[in-house]
Amino acid sequence: MSTAPTATGDASADGPVPPPRASVPTDHVEVDAAGWPTGVPRAEPAVPVADVEQVPVRWDPAERRARASQSFWTAVVGVPAIFSVLRLGVEAGGELQTTLLLVANVGPVNLLAGFLTTAARLLSTGLVAVFALGAVLAVSVDRLPPGTLRRPLFARWADLTPAWVVVASFLLALLTWPLLYLPLLLPAFAAAFQLRPDRLHEWVLPRLSAIAALLAGYGWLMLPTLRDAVEQGSERLVLVLIVVPPLLALFIAGPLPGMVIRPLASLTEVAVLAMLVWAALPVISTPVLPLTVTTVGAENGPTEDVRGHVVTTDDVNMVILQERGGVRYVPVDLVRAQVLCPTEEELPRHRLRIHDFHIEDSLLEGMGRRVRPVHRIDAACRIPH
Repeated sequence: MSTAPTATGDASADGPVPPPRASVPTDHVEVDAAGWPTGVPRAEPAVPVADVEQVPVRWDPAERRARASQSFWTAVVGVPAIFSVLRLGVEAGGELQTTLLLVANVGPVNLLAGFLTTAARLLSTGLVAVFALGAVLAVSVDRLPPGTLRRPLFARWADLTPAWVVVASFLLALLTWPLLYLPLLLPAFAAAFQLRPDRLHEWVLPRLSAIAALLAGYGWLMLPTLRDAVEQGSERLVLVLIVVPPLLALFIAGPLPGMVIRPLASLTEVAVLAMLVWAALPVISTPVLPLTVTTVGAENGPTEDVRGHVVTTDDVNMVILQERGGVRYVPVDLVRAQVLCPTEEELPRHRLRIHDFHIEDSLLEGMGRRVRPVHRIDAACRIPH
């Protein structure tokens, strides 16, 4: 005998049965103008996805600074390490066994010291370019409406870098760049710190007087060199590097027009990368070991001059990486003399000086030559090679 479902909704073969609804007399229900019963809530219509306002996803400023800081220090630390490994490979002539020989005998401290002495100007050049361009792009983007343009990479790097790091980069460039290129630091410094003429003084006349005094001091420093360059008929590049940078420093500070910021940001990043690659080629090919000429021969017999780089010396042999390639083991008993020679890149091309400093020397090199004047090049260094 079957049992009828109760009001609580007992389960049946066809599924749960809903409880019966209480009947409402329709003649007592009040309706509104649209025919909907009064007091009964209406369901809100679903809002189409297309009508929902799309809220842009914003990165957390702290996360953005952390990502930019990570990329910046990765470049600063990783690039010197890669360059050091590449230098050993190039120095070995691309031969695996010679590369392993150099790795075994050139310690990391010597390799780091050699890299810093030869690549410090490359590192400072990259930092100066990044900070100068980043400051100009940063002040230009700040003048645009919020959200108009994503901050360029160099601008983010310039924002997160402390001021003392920027100043240290310029000091490193001041000490390591050749004197010929030091005038380029004037517009770079003005761009990195956004130094405009109106910051000198609020009145026009004192401002012009200060600018004239600065240009007069620069002229007193560079006029003798400029006069010698004209008399010697030097390259136009020398004249441009002396005259143009101080004038450019007056107008280099931002902001830039909004329409040129986006293409300029991409173009400058590619240009700085290309400049570093172009400047890195001489650094990679610069020898890690000093160039020497070793005189080899038996006592009272004929001698031979071996031109190359001494890798290591023990009680039996002196290992010399020859300039023309190959490794030569010379018995120490046959070594008669040895002289240190400059490379062709170290020989001067211009005969110009800035107050007793050669324009192709850096300040460190110029002060070093005053302490230890350069002696004449030994005759053994002039042998054909």
